[in-house]
Amino acid sequence: MKSVFGNWGKKATASHILIGPKTMGEAEAKEFLGNLKAEIDNDPQKFAEAAKEHSKCPSAKKGGDLGEFSPGMMVRNFDKVVFAEDVGVVHGPVSTQYGEHLILITERTGE
Repeated sequence: MKSVFGNWGKKATASHILIGPKTMGEAEAKEFLGNLKAEIDNDPQKFAEAAKEHSKCPSAKKGGDLGEFSPGMMVRNFDKVVFAEDVGVVHGPVSTQYGEHLILITERTGE
């Protein structure tokens, strides 16, 4: 709950690439995403293309775009990154119960 109250009034827009546990093991997924992150190099177009090709989330069809959301709408580890780290930068791999993610924060308001 700390994330929700500490970020009250904020909103973020982000995209992600998800590699789920059914796709590959955690260590393999982290290595794969680390290599992919180096290829993307904070380029939003490359991120969207990589999401369409590799992400196992339904958002892959939209280049990984999750739209706008408030604190507490995503799982804790995801929220921590989206509401604390730099905008316009690819972050991760980030581990959640859904698998391993790369996250691109495209906008954050209410700072």
